[in-house]
Amino acid sequence: MSALPFPLASVPDTPAAERGRKLFAGPVAFLKGVVAMDGLPPADRPEICFAGRSNVGKSSLINALTGRRALARTSNTPGRTQEINYFTLGESHYMVDLPGYGYAEAPVAVVERWQQLLKAYLAGRSTLRRAFVLIDTRHGVKPVDEEIMALLDGAAVTFQVVLTKADKVKDKERDKVLAQVRGRLAKHPAAFPELVLTSAEKDDGIATLRAIVAGIG
Repeated sequence: MSALPFPLASVPDTPAAERGRKLFAGPVAFLKGVVAMDGLPPADRPEICFAGRSNVGKSSLINALTGRRALARTSNTPGRTQEINYFTLGESHYMVDLPGYGYAEAPVAVVERWQQLLKAYLAGRSTLRRAFVLIDTRHGVKPVDEEIMALLDGAAVTFQVVLTKADKVKDKERDKVLAQVRGRLAKHPAAFPELVLTSAEKDDGIATLRAIVAGIG
């Protein structure tokens, strides 16, 4: 039997899990919201970013990773919804929270401005090591997710799919969604060949994702 493409990431070994725990247990703070490329902080450390359509559970995941219940709320206050929000993980990494995409109600001019900033950021940030694209386990990959993945392909930025809200889906349905996700990712050259299955509510997959981030340098 051949191995599945895009297998689920394995549970980290003890040293890797401890590195991840220490990274996210250390100082984590909101740094700034960025609305233009000239506002980006110095490119002096590796950074990872989180992208996902609206209501995918991005804030809950970031809060679970950091163990800080309200950390990501900073990026969801009115006026910051179209900003690239930077957080510091100690002095070693930047964690970047990209605005949720897929709001059909957003004014066309706002959407276009955000898309231009996103494209410029993805193509021009040399220290961006990996993008984590969040996919709701209840729904799988949607066309708007494909657009982000295509942008990442074009920018040659490695991206890894993180499935959220896994606890909301029964095993049989989850397997169908995993098959759909694997099929969609097969055509994206920038896709990292492992999936991460998470539940912020149950803390599932959180240690795995922490270890992955801590291993990115």
